[in-house]
Amino acid sequence: MSVISEIQRLQSYIGKHIIGQEQLVNRLLIALLADGHLLVEGAPGLAKTRAVKVLADGVEGDFHRIQFTPDLLPADLTGTEIYRQQEGIFVFQQGPLFHNLVLADEINRAPAKVQSALLEAMAERQITVGKETYALPGLFLVMATQNPIEQEGTYPLPEAQLDRFLMHVTIDYPDAEEELDILKLARTEAKQSSKPEVMTPITQQVIFAAREEVLSLFMAENVEQYLLQIVLATRNAGAYGDDLSNWLQYGASPRATITLDRCARAHAWLKQRDYVGPEDVQAVAHEVLRHRLILNYEAEAEGMTTDAVISELIARIAVP
Repeated sequence: MSVISEIQRLQSYIGKHIIGQEQLVNRLLIALLADGHLLVEGAPGLAKTRAVKVLADGVEGDFHRIQFTPDLLPADLTGTEIYRQQEGIFVFQQGPLFHNLVLADEINRAPAKVQSALLEAMAERQITVGKETYALPGLFLVMATQNPIEQEGTYPLPEAQLDRFLMHVTIDYPDAEEELDILKLARTEAKQSSKPEVMTPITQQVIFAAREEVLSLFMAENVEQYLLQIVLATRNAGAYGDDLSNWLQYGASPRATITLDRCARAHAWLKQRDYVGPEDVQAVAHEVLRHRLILNYEAEAEGMTTDAVISELIARIAVP
């Protein structure tokens, strides 16, 4: 089978088990193809945890779920050195971050030093314990979740560290028809006699090959310039209107440019196109930039959101 057909098989498998969250499924696959990490925000019960578990079932590799709590320590993620008395030596015991797919559930429940340990591993793809540095697996994807409706006892992620996430995905409730399908699926899975569908996992070699194809997609120079203009506009918003300059305090970094390019390419590839168009850039712009922009007090006083600012920028920049 071809690489794209294998990824489509994975997408179809996830879609059968995650109903009403097509956006989340698509963004999970984009993160897998763009070699990045996801921050997913949504109310409880919207299949955030289930989505990454189903993804793990369809991918060759190890999966581990970490429930973030206020008493968690960095060593609970990275691992620690254990002293073997009989041999008189210290041996490193790997932590849960050494798995291929990691679910960081309710990341804002843990203190800053634990969040920092996770975000450092995400950015550096390695962990340092004492004098030794250990490389993380070649296939390494973290999906962190946070609950937006309950902030008591939480530790908000610093804006500067949020930049380590490839995309910030927000999800909402399904509609009535989708919720009925969810109910039927839950009944089917609850029956003792029914056996859940088992998928033959796609290999890591398929994922690495897909990433190569994504990077090889053709992007015209005018589309590349359009992508750059969107990111640069967040730093010089006054060129597109005084109102925008009064709303933005800090714009997106060059990491956002790289990320927007990778995500737009992955989006086009999943649509089975051999080129990247402006519509691909627009499709992922909100998730890529949402957590990278910092609004000032004036914008907050006017009830503006980062999504609204991004939409305004896209509306005012000429499309090639």
